[in-house]
Amino acid sequence: MTTTAVHPAERLERARQATAAAGLDALLISPGADLRYLTGYDALPLERLTCLVLPAEGEAFLVVPELERPAALASPAGGLGIGITGWTETEDPYALVAARLPARPACVGVDNHMWAEKTMAFRAALPGTRQALAGTVLSALRRRKSAAEVGALRRAGAAIDRVHARMGEWLRPGRTEREAGRDIADAIVAEGHVRTDFVVVGSGPNSASPHHDLSDRVMRPGDTVVVDIGGTTEDGYCSDSTRNYVLGEAPADYLRLHEVLLAAQRRQTDAVRPGITSGELDAIGRDFIDEAGFGPYFIHRTGHGIGVESHEEPYIVTGSELVLEPGMAFSIEPGIYLPGRFGARIEDIVICTEDGGERLNLTPRDLTVLP
Repeated sequence: MTTTAVHPAERLERARQATAAAGLDALLISPGADLRYLTGYDALPLERLTCLVLPAEGEAFLVVPELERPAALASPAGGLGIGITGWTETEDPYALVAARLPARPACVGVDNHMWAEKTMAFRAALPGTRQALAGTVLSALRRRKSAAEVGALRRAGAAIDRVHARMGEWLRPGRTEREAGRDIADAIVAEGHVRTDFVVVGSGPNSASPHHDLSDRVMRPGDTVVVDIGGTTEDGYCSDSTRNYVLGEAPADYLRLHEVLLAAQRRQTDAVRPGITSGELDAIGRDFIDEAGFGPYFIHRTGHGIGVESHEEPYIVTGSELVLEPGMAFSIEPGIYLPGRFGARIEDIVICTEDGGERLNLTPRDLTVLP
C-alpha cells in the first residue's frame, strides 16, 4: 500500500467542495490530525507557522518554515501537486497567507486544535474575517473511510493482535506493571507500528480504573490484568485493542463479570450494520450489562471512532442519533469496573460495511489464563 493510496490528491478536492458547501471561503489547517488526513504530512507542531490553505475557490498551498520545507517535500504532501512555500525568519507568515488568498474572505475554518496564538494571529492578519471550526467540514469526511483507509486499519489491527498474542512473555507474578509496559511498548513497534501511542497494564485493583496507565505495583498470583494498547503504523493509521488476562486462577465473581461483559460485547459487534444509530448500538450492550446487575459499573461510552487519530468521530454513546454508514470505523469496548477489586474491558475495532460489520481484531476475546 502506498501513501498516495491512503492520502490521495482527490481528498483535497473533496474537502474543497465541502468547504464551499459549508459557506466557508477557506480552511486553515495547522499541524495535527487534519493536516495528516489531508496531506499525509506529519508536521512538527512548532511555534513557527505551518499551515495548509485550502480555498473554496482556487488552488491549495502549504506554507512552512523554510527549514521545514525539505521535510514537507519528502512527505506524501510533496506528491500531491500542491505548492509548498517556505517562509524565512524575517517574514510574517500570517500576512503571507492573507496575501495569497484569492480574495478577502468573509469566513475561514480553522482546524479544531490550532494553537490559540496562531488563531489570534490569523484574526489580526484577516481583520473582519469571521472564524469557524474546520471540523464542521472535515469530520464528515473523516468519519467514512475509503477502501485504502480500511486496508490500513486492517493492517494496524493485525499488528496489535500480534502483540496481544505474545502477552504471556511479559505478564507474570513478580514483575511490575511498568516493567511489562516497557516490553509491550517495544513489541508494538517491533510488530509493525512506527510508534507506540499508549500502553495500559492494570493489574489487580488497578484493573478497575479504566484509564490506569502503568505503576510500580508488582503483579501477583490470581491477579486479573487489563491490557489496552495501541500505536500508529507507517500508513499513519491507528490501532487500539483491549484484552483481559489472569495470572493463575481467577476469583469466581470475576469469571461471572467477564462472562457478562463478553456476551454484551459480542451482541454489540454482531449488531453493527448501516442504519442503526450509535445510541442504539450503545444500548444493546449497556442494557444487557444492566440486566445482569452490573449497570452502575459500566461508566463510559461504548466506543470511539479511529483513523488518523486513536479517538475521533463517530462516538458510540448513549443518546446519539448519528446513523452508522458504510466505511465508519470505531471501537466497541464495554467495560465493568468494581472499585477496589477488579475490572475488565473487551475492545475490538469494527468497520461498518454495506451489509453488516467487520471486526478487525481477531485475537480470542475469552479470558486468557497465564501461568
